[in-house]
Amino acid sequence: MILMAIDHIRDFFHAGAMHFSPEDLTQTSVPLFFTRWITHFCAPVFIFLAGTSAYLSIGRKQSRSAVSYFLCTRGLWLVVVEMTLIEVAAMGNFSFNPIIWQVIWAIGWSMVALSVLMFVPWATLLCLSVATIALHNAFDRVPPEQLGSLGWLWKILHVGFATIAISPQHTALVVYPLIPWIAVMSAGYCFGRVMELDPVRRRRFLFQLGGAVTAGFIVLRMLNGYGDPSPWTPQPRAMMTLVSFLRTTKYPPSLAYLMMTLGPSFMVLGALEGVTVGTANPFLVFGRVPMFYYIIHWYTLHAVAIGFAWVRYGRVAFLFSPPPSLLPNPSYPPDYGYPLWVVYAVWISIVCGLYFPCRWFAGIKARHQRAWLSYL
Repeated sequence: MILMAIDHIRDFFHAGAMHFSPEDLTQTSVPLFFTRWITHFCAPVFIFLAGTSAYLSIGRKQSRSAVSYFLCTRGLWLVVVEMTLIEVAAMGNFSFNPIIWQVIWAIGWSMVALSVLMFVPWATLLCLSVATIALHNAFDRVPPEQLGSLGWLWKILHVGFATIAISPQHTALVVYPLIPWIAVMSAGYCFGRVMELDPVRRRRFLFQLGGAVTAGFIVLRMLNGYGDPSPWTPQPRAMMTLVSFLRTTKYPPSLAYLMMTLGPSFMVLGALEGVTVGTANPFLVFGRVPMFYYIIHWYTLHAVAIGFAWVRYGRVAFLFSPPPSLLPNPSYPPDYGYPLWVVYAVWISIVCGLYFPCRWFAGIKARHQRAWLSYL
């Protein structure tokens, strides 16, 4: 939750975000690339563990049907939140054109899908999930036009950064296609059985699984064939060659991307096995109210960006539209943005500031066991 904010703040504050991607080998720097790269772990791990959490909820005062109902209703709620509260907060987009379908939208529909998939036998679901993650790149070259009138559906399911006309006046931009993310969440659901092992076996299995997936990523990437539509290339400097090697595709998440992020994460989970976290640890506060934190961090960083722009330019209207990192936006000043150290300074300041409202809301959730609070 904390790492994720770096990438969003970079989109609104870094000078380079206005002109090029941090993964553009011709213009990026090593610090800028890794500022982006470390946040790649956020979405896969969060979505994977959301599936694990759903599995572990069964039997803990909740039946399978109750968990399914919660997943479906909360998933639909997240889809609505993405297209309303977050659309306004992240984009300042009061016209709702385009409507941008990002990570919360994908999490929502993945929960809806899992509310049904959880009734599939465990072994079958595991095989389907792993097969989808492993094989979906085989369909990368299938264009939406090939599906005729169903091309819009293929864009939603598998084509990153695709636009869909939803009315004569409105379009949608699909940033997070659904097929791979649904498979990640259902794989996380199957992974729940690992968490039922005794601590020693669980730790050993996590290291073995994480090591195997990470090694598989290295081998797959070195072969430079299947697994990612963006091959790596040798660069004049060794560090930039490493950057090229790690520059895997997120939209939609390629097999290499998911192996690169989930493999090391399994090993981190193994390393954390048995680590005791005190109840006063401030990081727990953000984990207790993730949705609340996610929504208000967008409003906060957008408000800070408006303040910076007013002081520097005396105008802020350009910040009430999608940033150039998502869509071309000539309304932004050509010299807009700040050095990378400013991004980190703003990030630390915002996260520290949000600790207090998150602690307040976590207290409300702890004191009032009301069903609607579980949706935040």
